[in-house]
Amino acid sequence: MVTIKPKTVVTMKLHGECTTHARTDVSADSLTMVVDEPLERGGSGEGMSPTQTMIAALIGCTNRISQKLAAANGVAVQAMTVDAEAKFDRRGADMKEEIAVPFPEIALTIAMTTDADEAAIETVKTDLAKFCPISKVIRESGTKISEEWIITRP
Repeated sequence: MVTIKPKTVVTMKLHGECTTHARTDVSADSLTMVVDEPLERGGSGEGMSPTQTMIAALIGCTNRISQKLAAANGVAVQAMTVDAEAKFDRRGADMKEEIAVPFPEIALTIAMTTDADEAAIETVKTDLAKFCPISKVIRESGTKISEEWIITRP
């Protein structure tokens, strides 16, 4: 019998079609998304800005990794939301000066409905920072990410 060993490092390929000075249509596999600037910054407002896209990726990764951790620890998630509030120092994006940490703080509010015991929930909370790749990259850049967990019982 042949044992198939899963790859631990994979290569992701995305393509960006720069349709205007502000809009980029990004494709990966068979999916496409629009990254744009709002009207007030010279874009068409047809997609999230690059910085909003990064925060959206953090929210999506927080959801996915939390759900995987929950499943691995016997936490049945009935509902979950993730909200983010990011402090953004625009001086770099406005080309006024180089900013070492453009996002000094990001506060996540993670609301979960579950009937799991506290120990299992604590494991999910603790392990999220260990395994969420987007949060790891952002934290390593110098950004402080705080998490407020709101656990509701069904």
